[in-house]
Amino acid sequence: MKTLFEDINYLKERVHEKDLQEKLKDLEEKIRKLRTTQGVQGLVQKKRISKVLRNIAYENELRMLQIELIKMQNWIYDNKKRLMIIYEGRDAAGKGGAIKRFTMYLNPRKYRVVALPAPSDVEKGQFYFQRYFAQLPNPGEIAFFDRSWYNRAIVEPVFDFCTAEQYEKFMKEVPEIEHALIDDGIILIKFWFSISKETQQQRFHEREHNPLKQWKLSPVDKQAQQMWDKITHYKDEMFSRTHNSYSPWIIVDSNDKKKARLESIRYVLSMLPYTGKEEAKVNLHPNPDVVQRYFQSSSLDHH
Repeated sequence: MKTLFEDINYLKERVHEKDLQEKLKDLEEKIRKLRTTQGVQGLVQKKRISKVLRNIAYENELRMLQIELIKMQNWIYDNKKRLMIIYEGRDAAGKGGAIKRFTMYLNPRKYRVVALPAPSDVEKGQFYFQRYFAQLPNPGEIAFFDRSWYNRAIVEPVFDFCTAEQYEKFMKEVPEIEHALIDDGIILIKFWFSISKETQQQRFHEREHNPLKQWKLSPVDKQAQQMWDKITHYKDEMFSRTHNSYSPWIIVDSNDKKKARLESIRYVLSMLPYTGKEEAKVNLHPNPDVVQRYFQSSSLDHH
């Protein structure tokens, strides 16, 4: 009981949003009533209160980071910077949810979310990167890529959507193309959201049985578990051939979605010298247990 009160007092000092303050007051009253509740019922209520406290802590930290994101967006716009963030990862890794938290309070006129459908017959005959080049960020803009040209590094060869020759051509070209984009002034961040096979299976099960999430389940998703090892092979090839000093892969452990959202936002904020950064009331140093650069023995790189 003492620990719950300590948690509430800790949050009281850091929570400034009125609705979160009201939730804390309500929990405080519930904890006082718990003094007379014994046995299993009391234990269940304590666990529920602990869960609510964790959620309040998450919501509060997320809001403070989102305030910093607004500052960052204004800096990008005022200084005509171009920021491109690529989100890659296995199916159900939490890429879309992370992008949603990034963009929730941003000015929609100053960013775009790019989630391209399968290429048309015309696009299939074009230079592979052509349709992606059309989506590159303009001066003063952020472009969030929910999957990217790296479809050709993993999805396409795994499901035979490209030839071996097309795959090899892409793998040779992409480091040079990214180098050229960075030389031209684009700030490029590449995230890989990493999950375990068990976590993916749990999330597929949730999608299948939740009517609000069934739209997320595609025919390709249903094959992902059977293709796990093949995807791992191409993922490792992608890392070894496209990770470099100027365009590194950033691995995000997303088995815990909320931690992945917070720490990926923190990473982006930590990389940019935006105006007002020194006044931040939230930690801007990403947790290395959740986010780190790729290296071959990375503990975050779930196979």
